[in-house]
Amino acid sequence: MDLATRLTELAAKTQQHREVLLTEQAAKTALVMPFINLLGYDVFNPSEVVPEYVADVGTKKGEKVDYAICIGGKLSILIECKPSTGDLTINHASQLFRYFSVTDARLAILTNGVIYKFFSDLDQPNKMDAQPFFTLSLDAVRKSDVRILESFTKAGFDIDAIVREASNLKLESLVRKELESEMGTASEEFARLIAKRVYPGQVTSQVKDNFTRLIANSFSAIVRDHVNDRLTSALNASAVPEHDEGPGASSPEEVITTEEEVSGFRIVQAIASRLIDPKRVVMRDAKSYCAVLLDDNNRKSLARLHFNGLTTKYVGTFDGQAETRNLISDLTDIYKFAPQIEARINELSSKKTD
Repeated sequence: MDLATRLTELAAKTQQHREVLLTEQAAKTALVMPFINLLGYDVFNPSEVVPEYVADVGTKKGEKVDYAICIGGKLSILIECKPSTGDLTINHASQLFRYFSVTDARLAILTNGVIYKFFSDLDQPNKMDAQPFFTLSLDAVRKSDVRILESFTKAGFDIDAIVREASNLKLESLVRKELESEMGTASEEFARLIAKRVYPGQVTSQVKDNFTRLIANSFSAIVRDHVNDRLTSALNASAVPEHDEGPGASSPEEVITTEEEVSGFRIVQAIASRLIDPKRVVMRDAKSYCAVLLDDNNRKSLARLHFNGLTTKYVGTFDGQAETRNLISDLTDIYKFAPQIEARINELSSKKTD
């Protein structure tokens, strides 16, 4: 079974049990240990996965970190766990900070069994960074998450490659933050930079202030035009009959499968895995919506993701052939419609469909 499928199954288990796992120990046993196992490490081999790892730190004697993963006999990853119902903050990582400085581990994970925050020492050698370079949420697994997790598996573990990727991920996050800031209110440096490129005269304070406003308006226009393009594409595609989800529904070059659609599909697949083999649940994207089908049969729709070009998102659920569109504000809202999706699976399983 591949990593993506196993991650989907774990996400379903997490959603099903998280509310009753009120203690740290319960979260560790039901959620964190399966996650470690998913990465290929033997949780029952104490030379590979060491529970309650102890390393005396200064005056702190006998303090423990929940798990230490050893690869090739070398301590490589530290894991600290918290209850699944609690939020994770940097204040929860005190043991990780102390252990990071006195062990050979260059990776640390802070988790509540639902959220996994990955840390390294990118800013200062042997000192754990205050901010994670990667965060995994089992509530909404993205396609890119699976690719990143591959490097943490026992089979694919390469600390040098991980640190290089971690640096890129951290920089990407910082670049995005800066761009979002410039989109809101352009800094003086950015306003002057753009003005010098397009304005023939001297960039005075008045010119700079004007460009600050123009940049914000331009960013808004760019985003609006992209949204309108997608919305127009979706509206034009609405002339296609709703039941037509076959290969001819739209040409491949017209269909763009987004990260949100992949994440939404994974959530539906996770819900379905409680009743059936998740491999039977497939995604078939079209211009107007993304269909989630049972057995890749367009007569066996489990759900439809109406995300394309829309400022509001809907999840379509089925009772017979009738579709109900349900408004969602966040991808995790899809879990609220688990009863309808499970009822649809039972309905399709109880009768023969072509």
